Amino acid sequence: MAELNLTQEWDKVFPKSEKVNHRKVTFHNRYGITLAADLYEPKDAEGKLPAIAVSGPFGAVKEQASGLYAQTMAERGFLTIAFDPSYTGESGGEPRYVASPDINTEDFSAAVDFLSVQDNVDPERIGIIGICGWGGMALNAAANDPRIKATVTSTMYDMSRVNAQGYFDSMDADARYELRKTLNAQRITDYKNGTYERAGGVVDPLPDDAPFYVKDYYDYYKTERGYHKRSLNSNDGWNTTSALSFMNMPILSYSDEIRNAVLIIHGEKAHSCYFSKDAFKKLKGDNKELMIIPDAVHTDLYDQTDIIPFDKMEEFFQEYLK
Repeated sequence: MAELNLTQEWDKVFPKSEKVNHRKVTFHNRYGITLAADLYEPKDAEGKLPAIAVSGPFGAVKEQASGLYAQTMAERGFLTIAFDPSYTGESGGEPRYVASPDINTEDFSAAVDFLSVQDNVDPERIGIIGICGWGGMALNAAANDPRIKATVTSTMYDMSRVNAQGYFDSMDADARYELRKTLNAQRITDYKNGTYERAGGVVDPLPDDAPFYVKDYYDYYKTERGYHKRSLNSNDGWNTTSALSFMNMPILSYSDEIRNAVLIIHGEKAHSCYFSKDAFKKLKGDNKELMIIPDAVHTDLYDQTDIIPFDKMEEFFQEYLK
């Protein structure tokens, strides 16, 4: 596996907890990509612990929301990792800054591989948390990987749907065709140049007439609240052509076959709330739950610890990781 240059100093956008031990770890997925993660372990923990792997949002890094979730759940008794998806952050993979519905779903299962062989983890008690675009990946992983005993999605995006149909399903077949023409023309340009055009992160400076959800993202990714130097959304964004595979490969095709527990959490006033509501409708079984947070917008569930329902998540994982 490739050697990674991991930052050892604390460079998160949230303060370090004195209740947990923290260290950097690496593991690999079945495509041979080495992933970097922060491992959080409750201090003075004994025996084999339940474990949780966390990733997201889409275009973020483990030093942002996923790390906050992982550290907080470790404070509550779980061994956790927050990992950078393939091709991003401190994880390996070339070319940089590309997303894949297959490989990024695999990243969650690779995290389960890693957790399953830790001496202080019970391999029968492993769950995952996916935030924003990684919420959809988490559901896709849960559909494919029965080892995942409990899944939480928070402020979820269905990245296939938003890329193929646009926000609020505004894109029709003709619009998709024109977008495919544009993106495949970009492939030729990238090939000639030997580089990959970046789509741009969150717009900066922020236009006065920007939609609310763009302002919402700006307030997190472009300010001291959430900016990080390795975050794609805080800087130059994904490779432009990343959208192609999502347009052609629906990630939630088999989510109705998830047999293990699922908790879907979303803000009532989030522009993205319809993704979670529709995903929940497809789930089957009496171990599935939708939790709508009153008045919360999309990025409230990134870092607002008085709004993120950590008590509910702890209760959920304690029930289903036992």
